[in-house]
Amino acid sequence: MQNIRVITENIEKEILSPYATKSSQSQGREKTEDKCDMRTDFQRDRDRVIHCKAFRRLKHKTQVFLSPESDHYRTRLTHTLEVAQIARTISRALRFNEDLTEAIALAHDLGHTPFGHAGERALDKLCGGFTHFDQSVRVCRVIERAGRGLNLTHEVLDGIKHHTRGEWPHTPEGKIVRFSDRIAYINHDIDDAVAAGVITENDIPQDIRDVLGHSKSKRIDTLVKSVVANTDGIDVKMDDTTNAAYEALHKFLFDTVYRNPIVKHEETKVDGMIGGIYDYFIKNPDKLSDEYDIIREHEGIERAVTDYIAGMTDHFAIATYSNIYIPKEWKI
Repeated sequence: MQNIRVITENIEKEILSPYATKSSQSQGREKTEDKCDMRTDFQRDRDRVIHCKAFRRLKHKTQVFLSPESDHYRTRLTHTLEVAQIARTISRALRFNEDLTEAIALAHDLGHTPFGHAGERALDKLCGGFTHFDQSVRVCRVIERAGRGLNLTHEVLDGIKHHTRGEWPHTPEGKIVRFSDRIAYINHDIDDAVAAGVITENDIPQDIRDVLGHSKSKRIDTLVKSVVANTDGIDVKMDDTTNAAYEALHKFLFDTVYRNPIVKHEETKVDGMIGGIYDYFIKNPDKLSDEYDIIREHEGIERAVTDYIAGMTDHFAIATYSNIYIPKEWKI
């Protein structure tokens, strides 16, 4: 059988943009591995992410609405899939590396806590410095596969680490994921907020709708097309008018949804729950799951407990808290 990977790498050199990140030019992995005969390094990264435990747990982690009764609200997994779809669309239009783009998009939230950003803020207070993007890198490098990590390429790890704020990713594919993350969450969070009766589409200021569109699909279409039309080489960007409308929409969402008492009501319980679980395992390290023994031994109990809680789903965190603190029925 011909080496399909080499054929694919040669095709990339022929058809991808000169600014695209080619699989054959990857800076490699922390631990050297033999190449796959069929898949490029970025394809292998994507597959490793999809098959890892942290990816599966995303289906039971909150996006915005905590413990919603309807099955139609987004979870961290459905958010991830929407980011990947948008990112691949942009990447294909610009002839960048879709496999690298997809790998970053699918992995970007692997380290997210239970209960969304409320859980992230709670852990940050407890351990004096926690971000979901750094934790996502840690999941890939340290936690997955019983401490061996996924051993992803430098380019994928760079895109994960810089997908939210601060320094921008060093590849155009990573920059595309950063834009796609923002495009996805602002629109699906509005969609969920409308479904929950928190806001209506008509609440969005008219000047924003005039620029971006009057529905979720039209807004996404406008934002995606702006990125495609205005990206210059490795400088991924929107036009000024569209970007200004996006920023105004972002502010509107914060003011009306993220800080809305209806949405925030259940979040007030998260600090106590996460804090209670954290305190219990700090005081009872022998009760911690065995798979965190290596982390506890080499990095301390605080790090091990933080990793354990960050990996929990909403349901598991609630069950853990209940088992620790809620009295059980007396059975005779």
